[in-house]
Amino acid sequence: MRAIFMGFAVALFLSVSSTATDHLENDFKGLFLKHWQVSKDFTLAVAEAMPAESYSFKPNPQEMSFGEMMINLAQSNSDAFARVAGTKELTKPAGNDKQTAIKFLADSFDQCAKDFAITPPERFDKPFDIPEGRQATGLEVLWWAFTDTAHHRGQAEVYLRVKNITPPHYRF
Repeated sequence: MRAIFMGFAVALFLSVSSTATDHLENDFKGLFLKHWQVSKDFTLAVAEAMPAESYSFKPNPQEMSFGEMMINLAQSNSDAFARVAGTKELTKPAGNDKQTAIKFLADSFDQCAKDFAITPPERFDKPFDIPEGRQATGLEVLWWAFTDTAHHRGQAEVYLRVKNITPPHYRF
C-alpha cells in the first residue's frame, strides 16, 4: 500500500511540477513579448522624431549617423534573436535613410518577436559563442539584445536633443 501511495505522490508531484514549469515558461514568454512590443513602439517613435534630412547627422565624426545607428540596432537584434531561435537573420538594407531605417526597424522587431515565440525552452539554456571568445546562454544573448536596444535608443535620444528635438515620452 505504501508503494502505491509513494508512486501516486511522485506522479502527482511530477504533474504539478511540469504544469508549474509550463506556466512559468508561458508567463516569461508573455512578459518578454509584452515588453518587446513596448520597446518596438518606443524605438519607432524615437526614429520617427528625427526629420528625414537629419538621418545622416552625426554629433561628431567618430559616431554613427542617426540612420546608421537605427539600422545597426535592428541588425543586432535580428542577429541575436535568429541565433537563439535557430532561424535566419534579416538581410541588412543597402541604405540608411529614414524610410528604409524605419521599415527595417519595424520588420526586425516583428521578426524577433516571431523568433522568440517559436524558440524552444532548451535553447534559452544553450551556450552560444559571442565576441571575444566568450559564451553566453540563449537567454543572456536575448537579454543583451534587449539592453543593447535601450542603449542605442538612448544614444538616439541624445542625437535628437542635440538637434533641439524633444524625444518622445517613454511609457512602460
